[in-house]
Amino acid sequence: MSLHWTDVLDIAIELVETKPEIDPRYINFVDLRSWVIALPDFDDDPQRCGEKILEAIQAAWIEEAAL
Repeated sequence: MSLHWTDVLDIAIELVETKPEIDPRYINFVDLRSWVIALPDFDDDPQRCGEKILEAIQAAWIEEAAL
């Protein structure tokens, strides 16, 4: 499965699994963008990402981490 910027929930789940030591409430978007791009299944143009997408990924990550 390849991940794209619009796969917000899937990206959040991957981040929960690959970065369990990170509290997503206190991340900066520069790091978040780098971590998403580094995911093994990520296959999208890194330049197509904006602040709204990163905010959505962060919110989904916070929600998934709370489960």
